[in-house]
Amino acid sequence: MLEQRILDEIAAELAEAERTRAVMPRITARYPEATIEDSYSIQAAWRDREVAAGRKIVGRKIGLTSKAMQAATGISEPDYGVIFEDTVFENGSVIDFDRFLNVRIEVELAFVLKDPLEGPNCTVFDVLRATEFVTPALEILNSHIELEGRTIVDTISDNAAYGGMVLGGNPMKPDAIDLRWVGALLYKNETIEETGVAAGVLNHPATGVAWLANKFAQHGDRLEAGEVILAGSFTRPMWVDRGDTVLCDYGQMGTISCRFV
Repeated sequence: MLEQRILDEIAAELAEAERTRAVMPRITARYPEATIEDSYSIQAAWRDREVAAGRKIVGRKIGLTSKAMQAATGISEPDYGVIFEDTVFENGSVIDFDRFLNVRIEVELAFVLKDPLEGPNCTVFDVLRATEFVTPALEILNSHIELEGRTIVDTISDNAAYGGMVLGGNPMKPDAIDLRWVGALLYKNETIEETGVAAGVLNHPATGVAWLANKFAQHGDRLEAGEVILAGSFTRPMWVDRGDTVLCDYGQMGTISCRFV
């Protein structure tokens, strides 16, 4: 593993890249020996800096939950990052495009917990029992590390590419609908770009939340009541530009939209 001094230096570099909206060279180009454990240590060091600066954690994001994305990245399990309160947008928000880099949109479901959730043997049924409601969500992907040649180590270090999320639609109790069959139609500027069904997330979107609870248990941690958990995308990332309007139709779960200016 990398020395703690190096981990802290990279975390500081990521914080500065976020502040200045800059793209930094790949971590793995400079430290090819860096491991996935190093990447989570970098993310944790960055997260702790942000919390110390006054930012509030309100949830977690899970990524790489589809077979297609796992195959593309060469990793066989999901990854995760942290959600800060100042990155959550309401349905219909007008969003500053310059706040993010390499802006892409993913279609997801978010689980809002009413009870704490902890492993090491958490199941889908435990997740459903602990969930207050499930709501449509659009994740805004953001990258402070150059995309070409990027590896999973670079992505995890950069908070698993999380930039923000838009919540909206028609929130539903987890037992009111078969979550596997939640479908979505993703539009950009009134043209359909992507479609998907939530079963693409590990056969059930709650599976990723259970995985995360079990992962946290390895470090003596748990997911807390009130947290919002982004369960992972069931469409490919869609690139957006300044001026684009994004709308996603989740059928009976309603619609969610935003515009980048």
